[in-house]
Amino acid sequence: MGKTSLSRDLIRVLLLEGVHPGAVDVFHDAGYASVEFVKTAVAGEELLERIRGVHFVGIRSRTQLTEEVLAAADKLIGIGCFCIGTDQVDLMGAARRGIPVFNAPFSNTRSVAELVLAEIIFLMRGIPARVAAAHRGEWRKSANASHEVRGKTLGVVGYGHIGSQLSVLAESLGMRVLYFDIGDKLGLGNAESAGSLDALLASSDVVTLHVPDTPETRYMMDAQTIAKMRDGASLINASRGSVVDLDALRSELDSGRLSGAAIDVYPTEPRSNDEAFQSPLIGCDSVILTPHVGGSTHEAQANIGVEVAHKLVRYSDNGSTATAVNFPQVTLPSHEGRHRLLHIHRNEPGVLAAMNAVFADNGINVSAQYLQTSDALGYVVIDLDEAWSSFALEQLRALDATIRCRVLH
Repeated sequence: MGKTSLSRDLIRVLLLEGVHPGAVDVFHDAGYASVEFVKTAVAGEELLERIRGVHFVGIRSRTQLTEEVLAAADKLIGIGCFCIGTDQVDLMGAARRGIPVFNAPFSNTRSVAELVLAEIIFLMRGIPARVAAAHRGEWRKSANASHEVRGKTLGVVGYGHIGSQLSVLAESLGMRVLYFDIGDKLGLGNAESAGSLDALLASSDVVTLHVPDTPETRYMMDAQTIAKMRDGASLINASRGSVVDLDALRSELDSGRLSGAAIDVYPTEPRSNDEAFQSPLIGCDSVILTPHVGGSTHEAQANIGVEVAHKLVRYSDNGSTATAVNFPQVTLPSHEGRHRLLHIHRNEPGVLAAMNAVFADNGINVSAQYLQTSDALGYVVIDLDEAWSSFALEQLRALDATIRCRVLH
């Protein structure tokens, strides 16, 4: 359950995988002195040993926080994924223990959009095949299959933060932009909704994918769907590796019906830089293959480091869980002059009534109370006078549904 309250100098923070040093600065500036910075991913017994006694852990994409690891994390109260995805964390296992998980879903938006914009230009000019030929000593100086992007149509599948920003950049180059999204989205600039995925594919010179990994998007670009693309078009995937059937794409490229592709994400990716990369697209001259580097810029990593660290500090100091991926989300004001009690419990009928009975039966004055629930969890935040905080903490911990309870001074 944790102690009643911890001073910042006793809270241990473990940052793995060389997250941006800006994250360390955020913790230090907030008064957290015990911050361990590790440049590499950690696994196995070493990870189990390192995470014991740690209150906050920060990882990127390689460190796996499994059920076994979470069970060993006896003091853990918060997890920061200094990246976009959270597949490396057992989210349900963390939720069961009352541990919110934070990430940075939008800090690399500009970096991804810029990479895709560059790939659009390269694909329209036929640069990948010319580069491959030059490396073989072949001189392919001609205008065949080489076009300006001005006046061409870009189809954006998934009109979220990346897709919409890309549409603005592409339009500034003179491209016509069509987009398709499962939700109703207002187009920026002159971008137009295609109405359907099929309509977008049939009308676009370049199709770029910016969708999440969901059951609906997995292999949405299979042989049948790819066949609906315009002859001579190109496909770009900088979203999730599960979205495109790469064997079907290779077939269309080898036949010459599609002119090129750029792929940054793959169904299976190497776990480290030392592991061999494999893909059915290797050796295809018209394809740009990049090793999942869409968001790998100094600027994006700096933004991610600061963003996630601030979320962890805010949760530690304030109790706010806004943008947590596995947890009821509450945005809280400051609590000067009051103690703040954070109560995480199983989402069962009667819990809030039982909590309020503790306050009413003992004459405890509550200054403010906040509640948010998810299917599995309830999260109640109570501001009250210092004189009552230890007693209230003891009483609320005794409730059957309680998962975790702590007090912030």
